Amino acid sequence: MKDIPKTPVNQPTVNVDTQPDSLDELPVAYVEMDEHGAITRANRITRKLHSKDTGELIGKLAWEMMPTDEQEQSSATFALAIETCQNPPVVRRSIYSSSGAFRVFDIYRNLILDAQGRATGMRAVTVDVTDSHKAHESAERGRLWLESVMASLSAAVIVTDSLGFIRSINPAAEKLLGWKAEELVGKVVEKALPILSYVSDDNAHPGFTMALEKSACGVATLLDRERRELIVEIGASPIQDKNTGYTTGVVSVLRRLEKA
Repeated sequence: MKDIPKTPVNQPTVNVDTQPDSLDELPVAYVEMDEHGAITRANRITRKLHSKDTGELIGKLAWEMMPTDEQEQSSATFALAIETCQNPPVVRRSIYSSSGAFRVFDIYRNLILDAQGRATGMRAVTVDVTDSHKAHESAERGRLWLESVMASLSAAVIVTDSLGFIRSINPAAEKLLGWKAEELVGKVVEKALPILSYVSDDNAHPGFTMALEKSACGVATLLDRERRELIVEIGASPIQDKNTGYTTGVVSVLRRLEKA
């Protein structure tokens, strides 16, 4: 067997991954920090994000570009990772960019270890998630607003998806049926709220999903949480996606009727 050639002493081993040119080819922002958190290397996208002058970025603490209320937490997380030699989890942070505004990034971090396995620094890749973060926040605000609207209604309301799984019920429905929302959400409505009988003028499908195609109304006898018979009028309407026109669920309004 032939001996494997050794690298000559006067020809240092080159790690392509650490060359500036190769780092600049990365499609995401990449930085390296020393054990104190000071930035020692930054690729082209990072320099473009923060400053045209690399010298203004190198030497800064990594958390200096973050909002004041996030700096302490970021610094503590970094110090703990260095001390324990444990890679920190992915974190979401707001970073001040060269555009003059904060943008939101997911930061993936990995420790740099020496030959003895001690942490001598950290490398990080940051992915801009500003747009998706804003969309999520907008959706969350919409959800909370809808919950407030549902809570303010005096009528009992049950919302199911197109398969009949309960998505939400409002406080008025909780009071009428005796169930808490967390006890019903995720369950099939017909099994959670058994219907003993149903009568309607339009011969609609007997159940809470009767309005998958068009609005419907009928009188039902169902069982509440205590398995007592409850006579209610159910008015139901399909929920349609404005973009696709597909029916995504049914909203039902319940009104209690007295026994004849």
